[in-house]
Amino acid sequence: MSVFRLKNFVDATGALPISGDLETELTGVCTDSRSIRPGELFVALDGPNFKGNDYARAASKAGAGAIVLKASASDGAGSSAELREGDEFFSPACPVISHSNPRRALGDFGGWYRSTLEAKVIGITGSCGKTTTKSILVKLLEPLLPTVGSPRSYNNDIGVPLTLALAHKDTRALVVEMGTNQPGEIASLCRIARPDIGLITNIGASHLEGLGSLEGVAEEKADLARSLPEEGFLVINEDCRFSGFLRSETSAEVLSFSIDGAGDLNATDVYFHSGGTVFRLNGHDVSFPLLGTHNVQNCLAALCVGIGLGFELEELLSAVSSLTGGRQRMERSDLNGLTVFDDSYNSNPDSARAAVRVLAGLHGFGRRVLVLGDMLELGEHAAELHREIGREAVASGVDCLIGVGELAASAVEGAREAGLAESAATHLATTDDVLAASGALLKEGDVVLVKGSRGMALERLVKQLRKDWGLRPSSSAPNHSREREGVRG
Repeated sequence: MSVFRLKNFVDATGALPISGDLETELTGVCTDSRSIRPGELFVALDGPNFKGNDYARAASKAGAGAIVLKASASDGAGSSAELREGDEFFSPACPVISHSNPRRALGDFGGWYRSTLEAKVIGITGSCGKTTTKSILVKLLEPLLPTVGSPRSYNNDIGVPLTLALAHKDTRALVVEMGTNQPGEIASLCRIARPDIGLITNIGASHLEGLGSLEGVAEEKADLARSLPEEGFLVINEDCRFSGFLRSETSAEVLSFSIDGAGDLNATDVYFHSGGTVFRLNGHDVSFPLLGTHNVQNCLAALCVGIGLGFELEELLSAVSSLTGGRQRMERSDLNGLTVFDDSYNSNPDSARAAVRVLAGLHGFGRRVLVLGDMLELGEHAAELHREIGREAVASGVDCLIGVGELAASAVEGAREAGLAESAATHLATTDDVLAASGALLKEGDVVLVKGSRGMALERLVKQLRKDWGLRPSSSAPNHSREREGVRG
């Protein structure tokens, strides 16, 4: 539990007191009145369709220790024009302060709070795999030293300060995820979090709409490398074509991982089966319960950080077999007659290719069906990038492609160009359309992988399939033989 005083927030941000005791002790920070816990500071943030001040009373009733309101333009002192003296959160039990920009204030507070911590801060970025790698790293480090990481994808200028505020004086490792879709965002997050250690999972075609090109993505992600102190270290993917560039952008020590034998830590003999992946690592046979080489890379990245912190590989590997994947990240459901892998949390060309490889490597099913939703924020190259995924799906051995969304039409075209029969390559305009058509498109015995950008909400399809087909008792799940994905070494 983090502990600070309201005065600390005021001093760090220049917020204006409205009522109550600035010495009030607070036990955390929250921006959602629905999940606030007693004693936490509620920061009223505006969204596209709501105003944070409207939820201040609800936060107070839920036990908020203090409240930060957005100052009105007219009086500069908070929403005093709307909130009358005598409202319950104006009492000394729930002090109120205001700031003209609570979102910026949250970042300023995060920077101050970071300065109070003795923990090593580990910043993670990359085009895909950030959240999974973060979760793996936290699980590997927790048995070895007091470790904190955000429970969700808290990776922007709101999420990073909230993650920092989860740490306490005894925390020794703090894992912070950093995302971006515009130039300058990683640098801004690094100014808040001041990482000691950086991890860049990969550089790929993500957020091209804002970052312009692969080179633009690399330049943006490299700001994490540039932010590191000389006494820190950077972990990179040696299989990424930008590894040399990233290495050149830091004065810190560099550790690398690879599945092609080029790194400081190398996985070889990589196989996967329907229940996970196995590989060789420095003489160890590693049984890893997540699917695919991309997740092996995520695991290697986390192991590199642990080694850089001074732990032996054997100490870290003891936790690998008990790892679990995150929600909607290759999450498996065994249904009555159907097996579904839900990878619907988000998508870009690299993660979609990884999903195709996983699906193509699954055997013992009737058909391998890819439900591919639009990959968003790809800019002018979106159509061709979707077309490439369609072609690669066919080349990999996927039996059926269902494209969902305007952009996914290009993936269907690519699949047909690559030789997939028209009857096996279906395009549907919306997620609602695939919900309506799923009963006719899927057959008993299929294995279905659902992949798409967050905005496509394809988790709705997974939810419907679970309802329509029903969950199969785990004891009756098929025991598929281990299939070799390929030797990397």
